[in-house]
Amino acid sequence: MKKLYRSRTSRYFAGVCGGIGEYFNIDPNIVRIVAVLLGFGSIGTVLIVYIAAALLLPEG
Repeated sequence: MKKLYRSRTSRYFAGVCGGIGEYFNIDPNIVRIVAVLLGFGSIGTVLIVYIAAALLLPEG
């Protein structure tokens, strides 16, 4: 079974989007674009979720 980790190789800030991209076998840049677009419409909720993921997910 696969586990979700923060990426060590594909990271800009904490590696969360890179880890999600590796988990789902998609380009991490697509995950980053979706996160930014969701961030504009969510009034900061995505930022809180990103910070929580950066603190809770182990580094892979």
